[in-house]
Amino acid sequence: MLNAELSPRDDDLLLVIDVQNDFCSGGALAVPDGESVVPSINRLAAKFAHVVLTQDWHPPGHQSFASSHPGRRPFERLPLADGEQTLWPDHCVQDSHGAAFHPALRIPHAELILRKGYRRHIDSYSALYENDRRTPTGLAGYLRERGFRRLFLAGLATDYCVLYSALDARRQGFAVVLLQEACRAIDLDGSLDAALAAMRSAGVELR
Repeated sequence: MLNAELSPRDDDLLLVIDVQNDFCSGGALAVPDGESVVPSINRLAAKFAHVVLTQDWHPPGHQSFASSHPGRRPFERLPLADGEQTLWPDHCVQDSHGAAFHPALRIPHAELILRKGYRRHIDSYSALYENDRRTPTGLAGYLRERGFRRLFLAGLATDYCVLYSALDARRQGFAVVLLQEACRAIDLDGSLDAALAAMRSAGVELR
């Protein structure tokens, strides 16, 4: 069983990244086997007194959508003001079925839902910073004021939003543990191996 020995401390928090319909089977940007994380995350969350959920929350016409750039296709890369952008299918549009949490996710005691990616002209993979690497979401301040020191990360996708959240949390001085069995990756062109190597290099503990 996943992390049967896990015994969270009072200053530990479980950060559940983007377990939403559009990232699961049948969704607009489905992560392979994405929905399989849900039972593991539900079991993990029951062990934690403190849980935060993130929710991708794009307005229609978001600049990360290929449909916002005539002649462009999903998964092409395009240079934009804040760096090179991977163009995605329209996904997690505000108040849509795709943006909703997976219906089997059961974390009633979650203390915060952090929505990200709602600024039309900038994407947001990380739970802590927009993709310009400068604009904070406010999560780091929330975590510090609550006294949390160690973050356990689970969710979707390992090589994108989980990766960037882990790296930014380390950059902000938090201890970070990646719960690999409770994550799934898109894994384009070796992106999963590259993400795991980057997290190890940054001092993320992989479990």
